[in-house]
Amino acid sequence: MLGRIDLVRALGRGGIPSIVAARGDDPIRYSRFVVGVIDADSSLRADALVASARGLPERPPLFYDSDESLLFVSRNRDRLGEAYRFVLPDAELVDDLLDKGRFQALAERLALPTPRARPLLAPDMKDLGRLGLRYPIVIKASPYRDKRWEQIGVAAKVLRVETEVEMEELMPRIAGAGIDVVAQELIPGPEGRVESYHVYVDESGGVAGEFTGRKIRTAPREFGMSTALVTTDDGGLAELGREIVRRLEFRGVAKLDFKRDAEGQLHLLEINPRFTLWAHVGAVAGVNLPALAYADLTGRARPPASRARAGVRWIWPRADAAAAREDGVSFAAWLRWALRSETNAAFALSDPAPYVWGRLGRPLLARVGRALGRRRR
Repeated sequence: MLGRIDLVRALGRGGIPSIVAARGDDPIRYSRFVVGVIDADSSLRADALVASARGLPERPPLFYDSDESLLFVSRNRDRLGEAYRFVLPDAELVDDLLDKGRFQALAERLALPTPRARPLLAPDMKDLGRLGLRYPIVIKASPYRDKRWEQIGVAAKVLRVETEVEMEELMPRIAGAGIDVVAQELIPGPEGRVESYHVYVDESGGVAGEFTGRKIRTAPREFGMSTALVTTDDGGLAELGREIVRRLEFRGVAKLDFKRDAEGQLHLLEINPRFTLWAHVGAVAGVNLPALAYADLTGRARPPASRARAGVRWIWPRADAAAAREDGVSFAAWLRWALRSETNAAFALSDPAPYVWGRLGRPLLARVGRALGRRRR
């Protein structure tokens, strides 16, 4: 498995053990749901993964929960398919969904409800002219962010631009770094208005499992990484999500991110065609998308279908404590709330070893190593 602890725990909740690709010091290897480890230094090479599956009585399922691992599996699907089974859209659709420019073209072709946008190629940016968009806007790297995005001083996933003057000052800097971008109208409002539809569509085109959710907090506050999430029960959002995957003729697992404007209208921001950190919270809410996919891939009976329970929360404790403090929430109030959260990215009573190792075992080994080094000197 090319994934993180939330995916491991979702599978474990379904009684499914994992073999994970992990570094030597990664606490995930100590999860009680992990029965084997592949050296992460070689795990992103197809030959190494194929070798690790050699000799097994049947091809095991392969799971992934990052853009990097998704692209790796997609681009090596023929080679990996000799040893593994996986749910994956066709290669062209994967690239269409991950590449910001191609996604905008796809959205316009299929009349998906995305905000108005315009792609900008680096050679054309210095002589920009008018975009024809309503400010403020956001700028997204295309096809996706890389080191150049950080090198020009952008820490967030997207860059907010308030005025045309600011845009004209910014573009030469981005063009100088050789970065293509997509300029898109901003949907105003806090990140708590970002809602998501999660789905697994089987090979026949049927929705095998689905649930909805929304963000509570992010770090940083705008365009940041999720630090707190909650499941919802939004029939309108689910209906729109189903319609979009139908238009895409989508097969596989996906998270569709929307933002709700002040009038209540939903705007599609992006589609991630992979497993995500929502895997565990969805499983606790009653819809275990990884377990459903596993059943189909191995020919087993699917877990009983159910409707996801609203109000199940996930937090990233350390980051969310800081995000809550920025929102004016006292640590005591946040801690009372956090202790009632059903899932988190760190500690789990049912699987405590990764947290204990990360907080105690790994630092202790580091201190022992430094002490031994001093003695040798």
